[in-house]
Amino acid sequence: MVKKTLALFLAALLLAPATPFAAPSTDDLARQIDQLTQQLAALQEQLEEVRENTDYNSDSVEQLESSAAKWDEQSRIRFSGDYRFRMDYSDTDTKAYWGADAIAGAVRDMQTVTGYDVQSILGMMNGYSAAERKGMIENLPASLAQMGLMQMGLMPGTAEFGAAFPSALAAVNAAGVVSGYSMTPKDTYENDILYTNRFRLGITADISDNLEFKGRLAMYKAWGMQSNPTDVGPYMMNQFYEMDGATTRQPADSVLRVDRAYINWTNVAGLPMWFSVGRRPTTDGPPAQLRMNTPERMATPVNFMDYAFDGATLGALFQNPIDFMGYSKIRFCYGRGFEAGPTAQANELDDMDFGGLSWDIINKGARFMNIQSFMAANIVNVPDGVTFTNPLEMALGTGDGTLNTANLGDIYHTSFVYMDKYTDLNYFLAGGWSRTDPDGVDEMGSTLLGSWWEDPGSKDGYCIYGGVRYDLDDLGLKFGLEYNYGTKNWISMTPAHDDMTQAKLATRGHVGEVYLIWDLPVGNLLSDKAMAFMRLGYQHYEFEYTGSGNWLGAPVDIDKLSDPLNAQFFAPIDKMDQVYLTMEAWF
Repeated sequence: MVKKTLALFLAALLLAPATPFAAPSTDDLARQIDQLTQQLAALQEQLEEVRENTDYNSDSVEQLESSAAKWDEQSRIRFSGDYRFRMDYSDTDTKAYWGADAIAGAVRDMQTVTGYDVQSILGMMNGYSAAERKGMIENLPASLAQMGLMQMGLMPGTAEFGAAFPSALAAVNAAGVVSGYSMTPKDTYENDILYTNRFRLGITADISDNLEFKGRLAMYKAWGMQSNPTDVGPYMMNQFYEMDGATTRQPADSVLRVDRAYINWTNVAGLPMWFSVGRRPTTDGPPAQLRMNTPERMATPVNFMDYAFDGATLGALFQNPIDFMGYSKIRFCYGRGFEAGPTAQANELDDMDFGGLSWDIINKGARFMNIQSFMAANIVNVPDGVTFTNPLEMALGTGDGTLNTANLGDIYHTSFVYMDKYTDLNYFLAGGWSRTDPDGVDEMGSTLLGSWWEDPGSKDGYCIYGGVRYDLDDLGLKFGLEYNYGTKNWISMTPAHDDMTQAKLATRGHVGEVYLIWDLPVGNLLSDKAMAFMRLGYQHYEFEYTGSGNWLGAPVDIDKLSDPLNAQFFAPIDKMDQVYLTMEAWF
C-alpha cells in the first residue's frame, strides 16, 4: 500500500504541466527523492511492527484458549481437607470379675473329675446360688470332692462324710485338680497423655452435568506408633480398627486409606431423584456437627449409625407444603457389612447386609429432623479383620483356640433427631430403639445378647441423647453440653465412633460431656471452607451393664460380676474420665 502511494505521487510530479515558476533543479529533485525514501523506510518499519504485534496477539489468543481449556479441565476436580492434632488423658476404673479363661479352666477340671459335658456342668451350676457358685469355683478341689460324696449319699456334717472326705479330696488332687480359681481384681487404667495426628483429603470431581465423584482419604495415627495404643484391656470391644466398619476411624498407622469413595447421579430421568453407590458417607452423622464444629452435617444417618460401609442409596427430594419444614429428602439405603465369600455347603455362612429408610422430614436452615429405620440381617459374631479367642477350646485342648464365624440373627434399629437454633443457642434431642432377633449360636453357645445357658429371645434396648451449644460469635467461642443414656440391651451401630477409647453413644449407662470451641485468631481465612479452631472437652462415663458396643453375649449388671456364670472376656469398665484437646485446620 505504501509503495503504491509513492509511485502515484512520483508519476503526478512528472506529468504535472509547466507553471510560471521555474523548473526545479536536479539537487531539489534529489533532496525530495531522499525525503520520500526516508518516509518510505519509516512506513515499512511501522508496517513490520504491526505485523509482529498481530502475530503476537494471534499467539496469545491461542495460548489463552489452550490455557482456558486446561483451567476448565482442572476446575472439574476440587480438593479439600482437614488436619487434627489431638491430646487425650484417660482414667478408667474396672470392676473385679470372673475371667472367661478362669471359668473355662474350672469347667475343664470338672469334666476331668465328673466326666460330664459342658452343658451338663453349666446346668448343674445353675442349681446353686451366685454366692454358692463363687465359693465352689474358689475352692474347686474341695467342692468336687463334696459333690462326689453327695452323689454317693454321704451328706456334709455327718461322721461318714467326714471320714470319707480326705480320700475323696486326694482322688480329686490325683486327677490334676489341686487348687481353685480367683476373680480378676479391679484395676485402674490411666493414660497420662496420648498424642495423635489425623489427616484427611477430600476429592470432588464433576463428570457430567448430573454425575459427580466424591472421595476422602484418611490417615490417623498415634505419635511414635504404627498401631493402636488404646487396643488393650477394657477398651477391646471399642477398638477394632481392623474391622471394615471402623477403618480410618481409630488410630492405626501412617498409611493413607480410602475413607469414602462414591458417585452421585442426580436428576435421574429428569426427576428430583438421585442414585449413589460406593464407600458411603455414613460416619459423623447429625447431631455430631455441633460438637465437631463443622458448618453442616457430615453424613446421611443419625449419629447412632456410625459405621463405615459399602453400599448404595436411591433418594428423592421434594418441597414440604409448610414453609416451617423447608424441604425433605427420603432415601432407601443398602449396604454390606460382611462378605461370607465362597463357603462349603456344610458351613452355610451368610453375608451380613443392611437395608432401611432415612427420611429428612424437616430441613430448613438450622432446623432439621430425621428419622431412620433399618435392619441388619445375618449378624456375625466375629467381624472381618477381628480374631476372638475361644477359652473353652483353649482350656480343653480342642479345636484351633479361636472363635469361628457364625451367623447369629438380625438386629432392628430405629432412631430420630431434631435440631434447631434459637438466637445463639443450638439444641437437639435424639433417641434410639434397638431389637435383637437371634436365630443362631456360635461354638461358645453365645448369640445376640445371650450366653450359654439361657434362651435369649428377642430383646429391646433404648437410648436417649440430648445437648446444647451456645455460640459467642464476637468472641469466637462456643460452649457445649451433652448427655446420653443407654439401657441394658441397647445396641448402637457405632464402631466408627470418634471417641478415643469408648463409643459414648454405645454406653449402657450414663455419659456426660462438656466442651469449649475457640476459633483461632489466625487472620483472614482464604476460603469459605477454611476453619481453624481448638476444642477442649471432658467426658464422664458411668456404666451400668457390661458389653457396651457389642451384640455378642448377655449384658450383665456391673454390680453382679461376682457370679461365675457372669464371666467376662475383657475387663468391665465401671467409671471412666476422658479429657481431650484438639487443634484443627480445615481447608
